[in-house]
Amino acid sequence: MLETTHFLDIDDLATDELTGVLDRAAAIESGADDARLEDQTLGMVFEKPSTRTRISFETGMTQLGGHAIFLGPDDIHLGRGEPLSDTSRVLSRYVDVVMTRLFDHSDLEEIAAYADVPVVNGLTDDAHPCQTLADLLTIREEFGGFDGVNAAWVGDGNNVAQSFVVGAAMAGLDVTVATPENYGIDDDVIAHAAEYGGEPTVAETPEEAVADADVVYTDVWISMGQEGERHEKLAAFEGYQVNEDLLSGTDAKVMHCLPAHRGEEISADVLESDRALVWDQAENRLHAQKGLLVELLEEAE
Repeated sequence: MLETTHFLDIDDLATDELTGVLDRAAAIESGADDARLEDQTLGMVFEKPSTRTRISFETGMTQLGGHAIFLGPDDIHLGRGEPLSDTSRVLSRYVDVVMTRLFDHSDLEEIAAYADVPVVNGLTDDAHPCQTLADLLTIREEFGGFDGVNAAWVGDGNNVAQSFVVGAAMAGLDVTVATPENYGIDDDVIAHAAEYGGEPTVAETPEEAVADADVVYTDVWISMGQEGERHEKLAAFEGYQVNEDLLSGTDAKVMHCLPAHRGEEISADVLESDRALVWDQAENRLHAQKGLLVELLEEAE
């Protein structure tokens, strides 16, 4: 059971709670835990579309014996004609847990402030903690734990990167980061990761970052809503593609949270190679979120 009411950032979990959620997820995946959420309902509020987030949450809730309701931007008055506070209070009267996928993190915080049920961050422009749970579960499964495992982040210091470096520090995973100038992980996020004893190493080049890496992680350079920056970002990220040339001389596995832009941040041959953990990583969204939902709703009962 968790002490936190909401899961807005990865470190809303204490370090032992993070381990507990991963343990619960692994147990549910293996069939060793028959947790059920009978007659419980998940309200899924989507301002931004997604493949993995919707399917993994909806399927997970169904497999746990509960029910999920998809609420897209055309289905409810999210910020249009009704304050977020009112939407949140009404949802709390209908459902047992709310998952939101939004642009602004401040909107998520407002929803959580007025909710009487747990709120889960399915993604904002600042953070993607559910993805980090799946990432850590994947690494733990692949390497048998986190001790002695070196991870590298290559590319944009975006929301996925920011949640990952904090979650990695909490788990005791060493991370080296290589990002272009002006696209790095926020200094306060790096400092926050250091509070858990795992300050990420900032490398000068992608080659330096991956030299000792057991796993290399990347994500798209042009995120949803940044299409107008495409030309500028492609120029800035030249040399940051995760490809066989970059990985030559290493046995590193490769992670990507998907969707991937083949030929931009990652080459097609690497994505389709035996190095890729991306499909296990995608599947683990389902298992990790089931573990999280069970832990949150058991505490809320």
